Amino acid sequence: MTVRTFSYGGGWQSTAALVLAAGGELDYRVFVFANVGEDSEYPGTLAYLHQVAIPFAAAQGLELHEVHRRRRDGTPETLYGRLTRPGSRSLPIPVRMPDTGAPGTRSCTVDFKIRVIARWQRAHGATPAAPAVTALGITLDEIGRARTDSGIPHQVLAYPLLDLGLRRADCPAVITGAGLPMPPKSACWFCPYHRPSQWQRMQREEPELFAQACDLEALLNTRRRELGRDPVYLTRFGRPLGEVFAARQGVLFDSHGATDLEVCESGYCMT
Repeated sequence: MTVRTFSYGGGWQSTAALVLAAGGELDYRVFVFANVGEDSEYPGTLAYLHQVAIPFAAAQGLELHEVHRRRRDGTPETLYGRLTRPGSRSLPIPVRMPDTGAPGTRSCTVDFKIRVIARWQRAHGATPAAPAVTALGITLDEIGRARTDSGIPHQVLAYPLLDLGLRRADCPAVITGAGLPMPPKSACWFCPYHRPSQWQRMQREEPELFAQACDLEALLNTRRRELGRDPVYLTRFGRPLGEVFAARQGVLFDSHGATDLEVCESGYCMT
């Protein structure tokens, strides 16, 4: 029997897919959420997952599984834990380069999302001869993110929201039409793909979380200095996060790079 799973990211598209599956409009009964860590995921996403999405799925006869990355010895690993581990030189998130503001290379999505879900599928019967179908919540306005090859032998990709002709803007009506509140944008709270407006909102509404992001950026750069390397940042402005938003200088911030949050090419994050 073919394993059919929908990769649940906790955002608008995958929540809309959950509602559509509950109504029989999508042929997926199993959703899988790869949690990159209780200390890493945006707290609002985890709250929505546990308080809204999982109870809704259970009431509708759907399965919504929460899975985590584990090391070879079986112990759990989180993305924030990897970033802050003493002596770690790892930079798995797409930190911004000081000269161009462009994001650097990353492995966070692959290590903490894609491989975690693929491992769950393999444990539930997926093989190269009978690959699991993995549905991703990409909509028409993000069609450029759709890939044909997952790169995993026991997995093939599907895009059911594309088949339905849905756009991201269609998702709120689907979600609220089922009586559910809208989920927040799903991403790690320290993700360098956050728009400036998101950082400003965090500074204003969640100052402790914003301060923690500033501390993380400072920790990464302390290590970079010790290694004789250039600094890196969580925004594209080439300055420390706290300094950038010290005077809330955000009037023109979103005039460039307005689609930062949509550049996750995997489809596993922020959907």
